[in-house]
Amino acid sequence: MADDAKKKKFRIHLLDEIRGLAVFCMIFYHAFYTIAEIFHAEWGKTLLDFFMPAEPYFAGLFIFISGMACNLSKSNVERGVKLGIVALGVTLVTYIFAPEQIITFGILHMLSICMIIYGLIGKYMKLIPIWLGVTLNFILFFVFYHTAEGYFEIPFLIQWKFPSEWYTTDFLFMFGFRNKSFFSADYFPLISWIFLFFAGGAFGRLIPQKKFPKWTAKKHIPPLAFIGRHALLFYIAHQPIIVGICWLVQKFMSMFQMAEKQ
Repeated sequence: MADDAKKKKFRIHLLDEIRGLAVFCMIFYHAFYTIAEIFHAEWGKTLLDFFMPAEPYFAGLFIFISGMACNLSKSNVERGVKLGIVALGVTLVTYIFAPEQIITFGILHMLSICMIIYGLIGKYMKLIPIWLGVTLNFILFFVFYHTAEGYFEIPFLIQWKFPSEWYTTDFLFMFGFRNKSFFSADYFPLISWIFLFFAGGAFGRLIPQKKFPKWTAKKHIPPLAFIGRHALLFYIAHQPIIVGICWLVQKFMSMFQMAEKQ
């Protein structure tokens, strides 16, 4: 019985820490985005331009680990539906309070659909050998990475354009086929991010098989592990906090400048 209890308590804290690091990086990126795009500070634009190339990497890491976590969930469909409700709430809040920065289809929207799809077809995907599933999905991710830009490719070899008509509709944006009038401050289309999620889902099958080294179950950086365990809470809460802090700093600076002039 004691051994069973230990097995149930086994947790790969390294994954929490990596996910926490990804969330931490996203918070910093969104802070620079807020300073630059909402409060129009030049130094914020400089920092945003500097860190922008790194954004797909930590976002991709977060998506990959979210796919891995599907192997630990009792119901990915239920998890996806709940996250979808949160995502729609984010859309509603940004539409009301910051329509110029509305999030129409962001990372939470994309992840919710990925979870639901994985919950529906995951048992069939598990028929594919783990490393074959990881490899194929990574290939598809890189082949279709530029879907939102109008083309797919075999990297460094050849490119093909998607039909231009696909980019004139109002309802294919979630797949990456967005028209010129579409806007989302945070945009993660299903193609090709779903393949990175599925790659994580395939790799995560090693978790229930207990193929991870024992050192991955130890806590190395507890604060990051804490953020990783509560990733959704941090993701939802950080933007209002950032906006509030920036607003207070802006007001304080305005008052300070007025006092100096007097």
